[in-house]
Amino acid sequence: MIDLHTHSLFSDGVLLPAELVRRAEYKGYRAIAITDHADQSNLEFVVPRIAEFADIVNRFMDIRIIPGIEITHVPPATIAELADRARSLGAKLVVVHGETIVEPVPPGTDHHAILSNIDVLAHPGLITPEDMNLATQRGISIEISARKGHSLTNGHVAKLALEFGTKLVLDTDSHEPSDLITMEYATAVAKGAGLDPDQISKMFANSEQIVERCMGK
Repeated sequence: MIDLHTHSLFSDGVLLPAELVRRAEYKGYRAIAITDHADQSNLEFVVPRIAEFADIVNRFMDIRIIPGIEITHVPPATIAELADRARSLGAKLVVVHGETIVEPVPPGTDHHAILSNIDVLAHPGLITPEDMNLATQRGISIEISARKGHSLTNGHVAKLALEFGTKLVLDTDSHEPSDLITMEYATAVAKGAGLDPDQISKMFANSEQIVERCMGK
């Protein structure tokens, strides 16, 4: 299992980064990104600490740890600048909190995120065909979510992604231990979104490629 979207107690998760990583490793994960929520108020606090943690702990564990960030609920026009700043601070993976239908995310977030230097647009809700096509052109991955609530639009997301040939990833958006999943469960979530076995394999392969890029391979 590869998970590119998780949270520690540096935002609204309940676990220390070390416990999150160890529980994921025990669950059978091969790679995990820690992508705590950030805006202009905490970006410079969170990213360097997660980056330092990952740099040290990656020397001692088999699971690969990617320092990341999830830009969350910010004015859409500020996303590009925050993404660039996050990378300068050590984030190897930049995720943006998309326009999920279960939270009041500012309209225009999906579009501005896709125009920015990011890797993954998380749970993008009722993303438009135009923005999905733009994500394809810019090589940005779109998330199929295993998280309750955010997963309600997985079918819509998967359908548009297949239509436009957009790269997909499947993540948990974990906040606590029970949110971590097995590969079997991830496959079931993907099937529930309407993906066939070949499409699921391509999605998991895309996650692999992102990990390799983030780890400098």
